[in-house]
Amino acid sequence: MTKPPAPPSGTTRWSPAQSIFFQRRHQYLNHAPIPRRDPVPPHHHHNARPRTGRQALQRALASAPSSTVTLPGFLVPAFQTTSTSPARRAFSATTAQQSKLGRTPLSIPPGVELTIGELFTKKDMTTYLRTYKRKVGIKGPLGELELEIPDYVELDHDTEGRRVSLSVKDREQRNQREMWGTTWSYLNNYIMGVSEGHTAVLRLVGIGYRATVEPRPSKEQYPGQPFVCLKLGFSHPVEMGLPEGMKASAPQPTRVLLEGIDKEKIMQFAAHIRAWRRPEPYKGKGIFINDETIKLKQKKIK
Repeated sequence: MTKPPAPPSGTTRWSPAQSIFFQRRHQYLNHAPIPRRDPVPPHHHHNARPRTGRQALQRALASAPSSTVTLPGFLVPAFQTTSTSPARRAFSATTAQQSKLGRTPLSIPPGVELTIGELFTKKDMTTYLRTYKRKVGIKGPLGELELEIPDYVELDHDTEGRRVSLSVKDREQRNQREMWGTTWSYLNNYIMGVSEGHTAVLRLVGIGYRATVEPRPSKEQYPGQPFVCLKLGFSHPVEMGLPEGMKASAPQPTRVLLEGIDKEKIMQFAAHIRAWRRPEPYKGKGIFINDETIKLKQKKIK
């Protein structure tokens, strides 16, 4: 039978709490022995970060006496150091497939000629690298346009079938996939412009809103330039000169028709006109382009 330990040197007796602890410990050790826990490692103090389940399991497996350890089936993939499966592409929201627009061939209508130029170097202020471009000329009964395309966009012109197909050199490159469909859309708009033309209709909605097309010789930037004159409720009329190559007419006092072969210029000029009176959602007044609509809101009630 073991005896309770003596008090430490320099003291005459244990404290009441220490006496109770050692008495109970003495009873358990002599009458009902219980398994004792291993001492806490010195690096595990109250401020230590707790281990995760995987770290604890790895430590237990490393300290196991046997060399062969059996793991449950659902834990085997987590402890495999080498993967036997083929490498998979990292997750990305951008697909690596072909462009739906870019892979569609463009048909060239009768009377339209397509010419593909050679590569040339174009100075780009955003990079120190050389930028190579290629000019594509589109000529039709209504006029002629030129389009600059990047060097990695390739054109396959079938003169007999009157078709043109677009492709890119590397479909894995994101910028090439982006310009694939963009170039297709530009080329399609140019072909439609020189063969049929593009139009935009402006609708003026508001009391007293009026539009006319008149000449202004004192403000002309080129001979015969027409001006779109608008009355939009300001103290002065709004006069805007048309870019070269465009036509404008006012079939009704609240309608303006813009015509031309370059769709980008037409819509840009229409946006400049619309900026004077953007549609507002309470009364529905403003300048609308083509089929533009706006959802009306209820009045704010205080």
